Amino acid sequence: MYIVTAEEMYKVDRETISTVGLVGKILMENAGREASREIQKRISKDDKIVVLIGSGNNGGDGFVIARVLSEAGYDLRVIQVARNEKITGDAAYHKNIYRQFGYQVEPYHEKTAETALGEADVIIDAMLGIGVRGELRGDVLTVTRQVNHQNAYVISIDIPSGLPAEEGLTDFQAIQADATIMIGAIKQSAVCQRTASYYGEWMVADIGFPTYLFEAHTKKRLWTRFYFRESFPKRKINSHKGDHGRGLIIGGNQRMPGSVLMTTKAALRTGAGLLTTASVKDVIPIIAGNSPEAMNVTISEKNGYITGIEHIDLSGFDAIAVGIGLGREEETAKGIFPALLEFDGPIVIDADGLYHLKSYLADFGSRQAPLILTPHPGELAALMDMSVSDLLAEPFRHSFDFATKYNCYLVLKGKYTIITAPNGDQTVEISGNPGLAKGGSGDVLTGMVLAMIMQSKSIFSGINNACFLHGKSADLLVQEKHSEQDLLAGDVIQGIPKAIRTFS
Repeated sequence: MYIVTAEEMYKVDRETISTVGLVGKILMENAGREASREIQKRISKDDKIVVLIGSGNNGGDGFVIARVLSEAGYDLRVIQVARNEKITGDAAYHKNIYRQFGYQVEPYHEKTAETALGEADVIIDAMLGIGVRGELRGDVLTVTRQVNHQNAYVISIDIPSGLPAEEGLTDFQAIQADATIMIGAIKQSAVCQRTASYYGEWMVADIGFPTYLFEAHTKKRLWTRFYFRESFPKRKINSHKGDHGRGLIIGGNQRMPGSVLMTTKAALRTGAGLLTTASVKDVIPIIAGNSPEAMNVTISEKNGYITGIEHIDLSGFDAIAVGIGLGREEETAKGIFPALLEFDGPIVIDADGLYHLKSYLADFGSRQAPLILTPHPGELAALMDMSVSDLLAEPFRHSFDFATKYNCYLVLKGKYTIITAPNGDQTVEISGNPGLAKGGSGDVLTGMVLAMIMQSKSIFSGINNACFLHGKSADLLVQEKHSEQDLLAGDVIQGIPKAIRTFS
């Protein structure tokens, strides 16, 4: 599924009409019918329904929905929240068909609408589409406030009225929907932290836009099971451990031995062929006792913190993960980062490694080998010298700017994890649940990323598949045996096999 801004969606729509020949009236009919199918899954014939219709294509979709539902025997009222002269083009065409079927359209009046909305079990919002800019005014603002004060189940068509389709706008009033049926593609604001909650549950109605037009106009897509299954590595019958990657994990200190242990176990469980964990002497027995499949090496330390990796031959490894439980001692960075800059394979940097990275960022960005960074918003904001609030206002743009500037793969972690490649391609991974909001979840993901990039033909698909498995493991565990409260990072590791069997 593709993710689009308003401008990108308009380009796809125009070219579908102008080059493919699917005229707007047909697309509108398709949109209304597909949306009606989704609506009927969520309502009953006993519900009192109010359809709020505005101008433009969104209103035209609303007239088709109203006709389809009326013909199916649903009890509904249609209230037009726009002057008649504003209903033009394809929307006017479908309004006329609706009336030719013998159904009535009520003009909006504040008091009568308030009464109708107060009696409604279901409100269908087809007032405003993706072209909204600025604050709402007049009747649309009034009815938006009226809807948001009701207890009815609210379904928005394409986008909750008043909400911007893309990131970056923070001053708006919008319908708070319980469900949103997006037309053709996912709107960018549906997967941005600041605006996602307005959509409620969402789904996408396929109305016939050609795939190649999305390919031409957007570099953003949702990472789905289809992409996972298509790119998940399949092992050859005569493969051996060396075929699946020789990985090195560098991290851990006396105060945080568990973090690097979880990274180690997660990497092994996700299929790393050979794994070595490098840490301080007090951590090594913990690794050896709890993860005997991993090799280990003790490295230089001072006061329980790593100070160097000079005794490790990095050329013997295919990929390295660094930063987990590393600590923030200045000597640690000086003893590790210069050596890592000489490594010619993929490097994954997380946690305390990101804290140390800032002084070395330009140097790492100039390497030819892949660099993978896995920050949460606070860590990325620190690397970019901006506030978390500013970052979250435009997470796609800032991720794009950072990844392309520093030639890295960037995993901006969150409910909607945005993964950006050095060439600007972006994916969003939406699996997972609040049970992952606990210490150690990121350490597990780092190990999974390390394992997947060593086994995958594509670094980008390997990263995406690691994020997909991480979230799906948590989801399956909560569905079957855990709650969001008791789920632990270690449980997610144990859930990896089930997630692989279920989705690959």
